Amino acid sequence: MPLFQIDSDKLTPIPRGNFLAEKDLQRLIEGNLLSVFSCRFVASEFSTGSQHGGRIDTLALSEDSNPVIIEYKKVESSELINQSLYYLAWINDHRGDFELLVQKNIEHKAHVDWSDVRVICIAPSFKKFDLHAVQVMGANIELWTYRLFKNDCVYFEEVLQRSFAPPEHSGPSFKNPVMVAAGKKAAVARATGSYTFDQHLESKSQQVRDLATELQEFILKLDPAIEEAPKKLYVAYRTSQNIACAEIQKQKILLFLKLNPKEVAGPVGISRDVTNVGHFATGDLEITLRSPPDLEAAKPYIVQAYQAVGA
Repeated sequence: MPLFQIDSDKLTPIPRGNFLAEKDLQRLIEGNLLSVFSCRFVASEFSTGSQHGGRIDTLALSEDSNPVIIEYKKVESSELINQSLYYLAWINDHRGDFELLVQKNIEHKAHVDWSDVRVICIAPSFKKFDLHAVQVMGANIELWTYRLFKNDCVYFEEVLQRSFAPPEHSGPSFKNPVMVAAGKKAAVARATGSYTFDQHLESKSQQVRDLATELQEFILKLDPAIEEAPKKLYVAYRTSQNIACAEIQKQKILLFLKLNPKEVAGPVGISRDVTNVGHFATGDLEITLRSPPDLEAAKPYIVQAYQAVGA
């Protein structure tokens, strides 16, 4: 379906276009990393050394302090996924190099959380075989498509979310050995460094467990594209960037929303502005949930945060 311009109740289709060069797409994303993916820029065209012989298009640090790899193509290409798998394996073997880059280009004391590495592939489209290959391998990769329109609008859509579970194998394997090796390394990294929603419920009161489950169900039902990303100290819910984060404590849940507290006050009596208050999760509007009525009061603000990030 094309994009339409509304003019006096008349719909006019807007023609599609494309970038003249991949570098134009790369520059656009790198210049707007915070707006699109809520990431901080680390490096561009980073050389992986003479032995590896590659260049990572974009390195960044996510709002959760995780390493981010971004690769681009302006045409449909399976090479994009192969490169990304190779770079995913490389960065897990060269953590010190990445941390030095972060300290140099962001801040000296910046913390890097290696429990998750985010890999983003951006292209106008992907072949169905590529989508299937990533799913089968269980690779920790996000596939995003873009559409550029002649009215200077661009639309990004995630067509395949990251896989958090190791793939099930059956029958003989005929996969590229380099891809298999990279996929295995990615699986090991996930198994040794990832967290789960259930872990956050351990040793919590039954009321808090029920409240957290209801919160989880409400957020995930807003949009199939919303992804649950458990971290060490909180559970994040995001699309291209975090929408909400839940810090599940023994007797309450601290909910942090990506809203400006100076513009949105939140439900009376259970909200506060934590812009200048230290907290682990992302989001500056904090809402304290102790009971189902608190969650009901918070739901309109969760929806507002979901809409605010451009969902």
